[in-house]
Amino acid sequence: MHPAGLAAAAGTPRLPSKRRIPVSQPGMADPHQLFDDTSSAQSRGYGAHRAPSSLGYPAAPASAQATFLNDPVSNMAMAYGSSLAAQGKELVDKNIDRFIPVTKLKYYFAVDTMYVGKKLGLLVFPYLHQDWEVQYQQDTPVAPRFDVNAPDLYIPAMAFITYILVAGLALGTQDRFSPDLLGLQASSALAWLTLEVLAILLSLYLVTVNTDLTTIDLVAFLGYKYVGMIGGVLMGLLFGRIGYYLVLGWCCVSIFVFMIRTLRLKILAEAAAEGVPVRGARNQLRMYLTMAVAAAQPLLMYWLTFHLVR
Repeated sequence: MHPAGLAAAAGTPRLPSKRRIPVSQPGMADPHQLFDDTSSAQSRGYGAHRAPSSLGYPAAPASAQATFLNDPVSNMAMAYGSSLAAQGKELVDKNIDRFIPVTKLKYYFAVDTMYVGKKLGLLVFPYLHQDWEVQYQQDTPVAPRFDVNAPDLYIPAMAFITYILVAGLALGTQDRFSPDLLGLQASSALAWLTLEVLAILLSLYLVTVNTDLTTIDLVAFLGYKYVGMIGGVLMGLLFGRIGYYLVLGWCCVSIFVFMIRTLRLKILAEAAAEGVPVRGARNQLRMYLTMAVAAAQPLLMYWLTFHLVR
């Protein structure tokens, strides 16, 4: 050994040796950690395989979508679903007339402004009208907009809605308005209309009348009385009970004449429609039925409106 080295070794005190701990490499666990931290590894693993979509959810791989679209089973299922939906639509279109006569309803709503004006004038002033025959074209009645004598559902429907609104206005001016009372007014009017239709159909069956008068025709003819009811209530609000009785009385007489001249062509025999005196017990019953239906209209007009004017 070199003398200088020995001297240095002899003159310098020896320090205690320290244990060297190896530095942990990336990916190695900390020796002082009790459990392994796997969160970072999982996040790296998920981030490496699936990237977030524009909505923040993991997007499916493009290869999986292409595989689903190209799958023959999925294509067959989509084709079967489309054909099933088309068959269901066709079935509904064919059978909808069994429950809702859409074709017939289109006829009753085929009106225009000129027809509505003429029909309202006929309902209020039926005394000067001469020709009450419904026009036909190839055994089919023409649309209401071409014949003022044809029944329609537009005026009865609009008149019923307007009647409910006018009733609400009348109740409001008397501080008696409430949704329940207005609903009771509407349901009462509908109930009376339903009872009228059922009673007339039963009477026609008992009298054995062979007529082309349908249920929708009855609803149309019976719904015309709401026009006079609206006029009576409005005049009652403006001029009191005197105006109500004057206008309602005029409208009651008008609707009575209108129903007599209209229904006699539907219920009475052809001879009675041509002006020949009615003979026979069956024709007498038909005449009484026509008079009863016409007479019931003024009574119901008064019953459904007298409490709205005070």
